Amino acid sequence: MILDPSELDLGRVIAGPEEIERANPHRHEFRLLDGVVLLDMDRGLYAGYHDIREEAFWVRGHVPGRPLFPGVLMIEAAAQLASYVHQVTFERQSFLGFLGVDNVKFRGTVQPPSRFVIIGRATQWKPRRMGCHSQGFIGNTMVFEGDIAGMTI
Repeated sequence: MILDPSELDLGRVIAGPEEIERANPHRHEFRLLDGVVLLDMDRGLYAGYHDIREEAFWVRGHVPGRPLFPGVLMIEAAAQLASYVHQVTFERQSFLGFLGVDNVKFRGTVQPPSRFVIIGRATQWKPRRMGCHSQGFIGNTMVFEGDIAGMTI
C-alpha cells in the first residue's frame, strides 16, 4: 500500500473541479476527478477522489440492476489525477497522453454512491514524461492498482 487512505484528510481539498479543469482538458461526464487532497512531490505522493454518482453515464448500462464502475474508468480517473499533478508540478500547458498501463489488478467492485479515492506515487517524473503507481480505494479497501505511464503530446 502506497499510503493508508485513513491518513488522508478528504475534507481538505487542495484543488476542486475549477482548478482541475484549468490543468486537465476533460469535461462533462468524462471529468473523473472531483478533488485533489494531497500533493507532496518531495515524497512523490499525491491523492484525490472521484465521487461515484447514481446518475453517471455508465450506470444504466454497465450491469443493469447492479451498476459497477468500469475498471477502465478506474484507470482513467487515476490517469487524470496523475495528469493534473504533472501539469501543476511542471506548470505545463500541454496535454499528457497515455503511453501505457501495466500490472493492473482489480481487487473489488465500486458501486454508486461512493467515493473512489486514488493514491499515487511518482516513479518517473520529468517535464515530458511521467510514470506512477496508482491505487484506488473505497473506504480502506483497495479495489484497483496499476502502473500508468504518460507523455506530453
